[in-house]
Amino acid sequence: MSNSENKVASYAIIGFGKIGRALARAFARNGIEVSIATTRDPESFVSDAAAIGPEIIPITLAEAVKADVIFLAVHFESHPDVAKALPNWQGKTIVDVTNAYGVPPEKMEGLPSARFVAQAFAGGKLVKGFNHLVAAILEQDPSVHGGRRVVFLASDDDGAAAEIATLAENLGFAPVKLGGLSEGGLLVQAHGNTWGKLIFQDLIKFKS
Repeated sequence: MSNSENKVASYAIIGFGKIGRALARAFARNGIEVSIATTRDPESFVSDAAAIGPEIIPITLAEAVKADVIFLAVHFESHPDVAKALPNWQGKTIVDVTNAYGVPPEKMEGLPSARFVAQAFAGGKLVKGFNHLVAAILEQDPSVHGGRRVVFLASDDDGAAAEIATLAENLGFAPVKLGGLSEGGLLVQAHGNTWGKLIFQDLIKFKS
């Protein structure tokens, strides 16, 4: 087995608002280390990170973008600023957790929101996911009534979708792949003043 196959992926969450903290709790609950970054000095949220668990590591944005898998948990309008942190995102998997509700479609060139975001992260592999649950639900243990809470994933890269599906399972969720960003992505996005059909669907998957 090659060194690349042995390599353990590194994870970072950019954004430490309600959604970023909910994701951090999911990582901590399963003992998986994840870095947290914002545009602020990491010293300003060290205590909040420590309160979640020792697996949550506050770092700078410049350090966070070195991770293999990066959760984009900022306001939709802030994603271009994050994208500027690297000239090229080759080799990175970006999980788009944003919702573009209230953003006029013409500002997204008529594209699905995830495809519009993907354009900013040149060379990266984008997966739309974890955005359909409100923070209060996302932060809870996904094991519910003998089943597992569903997370929807959409991507134009099958390998990236599979990678995030495995991570979702390791976090205790039941991943459901919806296909590409222009098909499945439309089901779990906000666009203008409308929501996709699967947004805010809190589904539980039970063993057959």
